[in-house]
Amino acid sequence: MNRKDEILKLFPKELRALLGQVPAEFEDIQEIRLRAGQPVILVCKNREYMVGRGGELLGTAGEGTDSFRRAPSSSVQPYRATREELRAAVDYMSSYSLYAAEEELRQGFITVQGGHRIGVAGRTVADRQGVRLMKFISFVNVRVAHQVKGCADGIMRYLYARQPGQPGPHFCNTLIISPPRCGKTTLLRDVIRQVSAGNAFAPGMTVGVVDERSELGACYQGVPQNDLGPRTDVLDCCPKDQGMMMLVRSMAPQVVAVDEIGSAGDVEAVGYIQSCGCALAATVHGASLEDIYSKPALGQLVEEGVFERYILLEPSPENGRNLRILDRDGRELAGPLGRLRPDTPHPQTVSHPNERPGERICC
Repeated sequence: MNRKDEILKLFPKELRALLGQVPAEFEDIQEIRLRAGQPVILVCKNREYMVGRGGELLGTAGEGTDSFRRAPSSSVQPYRATREELRAAVDYMSSYSLYAAEEELRQGFITVQGGHRIGVAGRTVADRQGVRLMKFISFVNVRVAHQVKGCADGIMRYLYARQPGQPGPHFCNTLIISPPRCGKTTLLRDVIRQVSAGNAFAPGMTVGVVDERSELGACYQGVPQNDLGPRTDVLDCCPKDQGMMMLVRSMAPQVVAVDEIGSAGDVEAVGYIQSCGCALAATVHGASLEDIYSKPALGQLVEEGVFERYILLEPSPENGRNLRILDRDGRELAGPLGRLRPDTPHPQTVSHPNERPGERICC
């Protein structure tokens, strides 16, 4: 099944017919947003478009040109989703079994086959334990799954180091720091895949993934829809702090990977897996290493030198994002253009046999 058919089958008949007329490559669609009484909106290549009644893409003045055929906004009216269409869409996406999807809905999303994630909002019913169920769902956001294999190719050489007395390189405790929507989860996903499968710098390792919000593996009925490598075990929809300790006890991973750490419980779990000899790959929201120092729990890990590598993703007007790599002491190993600085050698780093001077690293 191609990507277009995979996405269209999520929608009931009327919306499927509308979206089937959209003049865009479905590989480029990132989000499809439905709001009761409001225009249907597509996000393609980081730009928003309203969908016209005939499937036209309606741009706004001053957006410039792109690869999509857009109708003038003044000549075509946008298609507005009705409450009934929203209800039918949610029924369709949950295979007419909202009860079976109740646990996921309490977290605000459903993961469907293909790894696509359906975010929902509406009226919640809560008790002392938290959100019990979601009613009157009036807002739906279909986040289309995108796995970018190879986006970590340029950084893998920096994520291994040799230790005296060890027969081969070990994986460095790594923290990916990034503002929202700069690709940290996408990058971590490919790091997991390459560590698990093995690469030019180290043989494959057993990786345990705690996927609290189903963003890394995008599991459907317990099976990852994204390729996380042949030696990866996944705990889906499990709290990170509990999951890290569970994986160490049950699956004996060499590397544990988690997305968006930060709580005191997460820090305690990191200490536990470190004491068991496991390496860590994690992400956190932030704009700089200084941001992480200011976070009470994570700042403690930084002060203790737990992380051997920091990967900083930064927005860039030229290519969307740039990347820098620092060691545990804050020394820059790779600058914004991905160049290994000659004035900051790091003899423990595994060298890349095919490194080209000035090679750009971006994801």
